[in-house]
Amino acid sequence: MCKYLIQPQSDIRIDVNKGQKIEIIDVDGGQVADFFAEIKGTHDEYVSPSVTMDCNESLKIEVGSIIYSNQYNPMFKVESDDVGAHDLLFPSCSKKMYDFFYQNGSNHPNCLDNINHALGTERTIIQPINFFMNTAIDSNGKIEIRKPLSKAGDKIVLTALVDCVLGISACSVSECDTNSGKCTAIEVKIY
Repeated sequence: MCKYLIQPQSDIRIDVNKGQKIEIIDVDGGQVADFFAEIKGTHDEYVSPSVTMDCNESLKIEVGSIIYSNQYNPMFKVESDDVGAHDLLFPSCSKKMYDFFYQNGSNHPNCLDNINHALGTERTIIQPINFFMNTAIDSNGKIEIRKPLSKAGDKIVLTALVDCVLGISACSVSECDTNSGKCTAIEVKIY
C-alpha cells in the first residue's frame, strides 16, 4: 500500500494500475477533493462527469456506479462510500472563477492550476469529480453549494478499471461553504 497526503490547496499526481484500489479520505471532514484522471499514455482520454451522468442516467454516483471517460470507456468503479454526496456539475475552481465571484483570483491557489501542474497539462477548464462536495438543485434548477456532509476520516473507495494517472487537488475554496469555510488536507491510499 502507498499513502499520500495532499496538503490544503495543493495537488498530487499518482500513477495507478488496472485493478488497484484508490481510497480517498477526508482527513478532518468538510473538505472537497477535485478528482481527475487520464488514461495512462495520453492526455486525450480522461474522466468525464458528463459522460458518467449520461451512462449512469443519474446526477449522482453511488456504490456500484461506474465513472466513465470522455470516450465512453469505464475508468473506475465505486466500491464503497461513507458519504453519498459528491458533485458532478462544477468545474475546478480557477483564477477566473475567483475573479468572477470574489475579485481575488490573481494569486489564489486553485484546482485548475493544481491539476494541470500534477498532470503536466495546460487545460483551460477541467471538469473533475468533486468528491465530498455537497450540491443541491431546487425545483427551479437553482444550484446551491452546501457544507460537505463528510466527517473526519470518511472515505470513498474506487477500483481502477484501466491503467491511469490521477491528478487530485485538495480544493482551494475557503470563501464559501464548499469546504466548510476552510481548506484542509486529503489523504489518498493506493493498494
